[in-house]
Amino acid sequence: MDKNKTYELLLKQVESLIEGEDNSVGQLANAAAILHETMGWWWTGFYMVKNDELQLGPFQGPVACYRIKRGRGVCGTAWDQDRTIVVPDVEQFPGHIACSSMSRSEIVVPLHDCQGAVAGVLDIDSKELATFDDVDAHWLEQVCRVIERHVGLSTQ
Repeated sequence: MDKNKTYELLLKQVESLIEGEDNSVGQLANAAAILHETMGWWWTGFYMVKNDELQLGPFQGPVACYRIKRGRGVCGTAWDQDRTIVVPDVEQFPGHIACSSMSRSEIVVPLHDCQGAVAGVLDIDSKELATFDDVDAHWLEQVCRVIERHVGLSTQ
């Protein structure tokens, strides 16, 4: 199936999976699980803003870093700049935080609370170089908009 069609279906599945639920941890866990299983990535998960740092949230994949400071690594940079970042080769990203030496490429998409502040990020890693592109960025931003509508996000 074409990548756009896969994402189109996945977007509908994420929405139907999380809408109407009030357990935000469970919603994020299931969103990470369906993204991870459908797309077959190395690591898929969320870091949430808490106490002025990103803290590890629900994820699928190998163990991960617990905390990331604003502006550090791909996640901290996406948070600080409030923008999606696609990294074809993590070795070329200044200040990359290597939670796993197996990670080769990465995409990070900010999540916002109802006031528009960054409340967290969706972080996805691949064991292959140049896995992510503008198509992934577009659709994962759409997934994050669905999550923002249905999950009670806050910047604590």
